[in-house]
Amino acid sequence: MFEQIVNRYLAVADRLIPGRISGFYVVGSAALGAWHADTSDIDFVAVLNGPAKQLPALHILGNLATAWRALLRRQPHIPGTMNGVFVATEDISKPVTRIRPIASHSGRKFKWDTGFDVNPVMWKVLREKGITFRGPEPAEWGLDPEPGMLRQWTLDQLNGHWRSFAEKCVSGDPPCKPLISPDRVAAARVTGPPRLHCTVTTGEVISKDAAVRYALDTFGVRVGDLKTARHAGEFMLEVISDAGRESFRGLER
Repeated sequence: MFEQIVNRYLAVADRLIPGRISGFYVVGSAALGAWHADTSDIDFVAVLNGPAKQLPALHILGNLATAWRALLRRQPHIPGTMNGVFVATEDISKPVTRIRPIASHSGRKFKWDTGFDVNPVMWKVLREKGITFRGPEPAEWGLDPEPGMLRQWTLDQLNGHWRSFAEKCVSGDPPCKPLISPDRVAAARVTGPPRLHCTVTTGEVISKDAAVRYALDTFGVRVGDLKTARHAGEFMLEVISDAGRESFRGLER
């Protein structure tokens, strides 16, 4: 199913920026074998061999059919949305933390000169499991995910973004979205910290589906039983704190 969406996006890209995309790779849940047509987005890394000022138009037109289908089905979210980052051909083989993205888009947002997915975790997935739709295999680019930075980068994410989100979940003002309750927002993201905990302790990157099993095996918690934003937040804070302890024990060894 996701292959059709990707090919439709590339067809739009070829009309707007013909000849510019020299490499196109699907990462995220699809690369990790956990893509679900009714809930998952499609994450990608695109390699560009020249300027492409039409990228904002690609963001809109490339996702138009998917958005229209979600509207017809009255879905509050838009599964199958193409979310990705664009990197210059001459930059793709640099150490990942030294790459300056050309642009990125995620959901409704388009940004020039930035892209969160250019990071050690995503580059590890790209090099090891990225699905090629155009260009050479990912490893042939000479990618450098900077494995020595993987653990610390992941810990920084846990103690920054994820701790802030978890603390908001346990506050009197939990995060919410239009038409989506705080409890559902928290439930949709509760597997984030267990995924990163796994990366800190094992060096592996796992999917949200695998994180459900990991949470049960490691913490004895069924994430489906966390019915409220507060309960989800408390669990996430527990996972974040344990990741810090595991990292410290790893340094002692």
